[in-house]
Amino acid sequence: MGPSHSRATRRYAALATLLCLFVAVSQAPPALAAIDRDALEAAATRAGELPRTHTLMVAVDGETVVERGWRDHATDQTANIKSLSKTLISALVGAAIGRGVVEGVDQPVVELLGTRVPADIDPRVETISVGNLLSMQAGLEPTSGANYGAWVASDNWVRDALTRPFVAEPGGRMLYSTGNSHLLSAALTEASGRSTLALMRDWLGEPLDIAIPPWTRDPQGIYFGGNEMGLTPRALLRVGELYRQGGEYAGERVLPAEWIERSWQPRTRSYLNQDDYGYGWFITTLAGVPVYYGWGYGGQLLFVVPERAMTLVMTADPTPPSNGSDYLDRVKVVIGELIEAVEAP
Repeated sequence: MGPSHSRATRRYAALATLLCLFVAVSQAPPALAAIDRDALEAAATRAGELPRTHTLMVAVDGETVVERGWRDHATDQTANIKSLSKTLISALVGAAIGRGVVEGVDQPVVELLGTRVPADIDPRVETISVGNLLSMQAGLEPTSGANYGAWVASDNWVRDALTRPFVAEPGGRMLYSTGNSHLLSAALTEASGRSTLALMRDWLGEPLDIAIPPWTRDPQGIYFGGNEMGLTPRALLRVGELYRQGGEYAGERVLPAEWIERSWQPRTRSYLNQDDYGYGWFITTLAGVPVYYGWGYGGQLLFVVPERAMTLVMTADPTPPSNGSDYLDRVKVVIGELIEAVEAP
């Protein structure tokens, strides 16, 4: 073997080594976020010390790093997620738009409700869009708060919600109303010819591999849109991961990526907690980074923190009194500490 042949062999070997290194680097998983385990554990302990806390789950880069239960509650037990149900209804609307069942957020809801719309409604009802309902900007007198009891005691929740007086113009200020989410549930039922439960199981439950048990229905048999759903914290974590990964889960497209962006775009400001509100999601900043969250009565919470590749779930005592936004402020302090324990990947 001559010197020139030996040099060529060495060059080929070097090139082959470089090629292997390039392939290895290109196929390596993305850098994982660094976690301060002591700080994470201390923050998790403080979460459990809050008086209402039932469970806490924290995932970083898709790996569950905290899974705790207190007061005889566990993360595999079904919890009443209260108004966090609105976040699930928003996801279902996104799935319906992706499938062409709903034209889009600008479609008037009366077109979807069909014969469920009473004949004697205010003409402005015809201008209320799907998006207005999602962002709590329908303009109708709310069915929540002091009006909630009378609304759920009525013999037709859809008719009652649609015939309430206007206290703002459609698309105007935020008026938090569970009736808005229930109108969406009714619209999905009417437009698809299937129950909201069936849609939820087919479009979300199956791809996420989570169980979705039946929940409350109105006098006409429509599943309650925006309250009383039951999910386990583990199931909620998968919903959060779905959003964190842009609508994909386990490599499968479940929601349009555009829907995630639309849902997290601020559209109004909540008078309940002074945070921005999108389509079923509150929007704020904690520990210096953007945070998107769903919120249910008593402390049922789902947080997604894309800049830290984090999803967090908290469930709590759903019975009155809940101390409303004051309790949420205490929870946010703990969530901020959990976020601070994780560095950006």
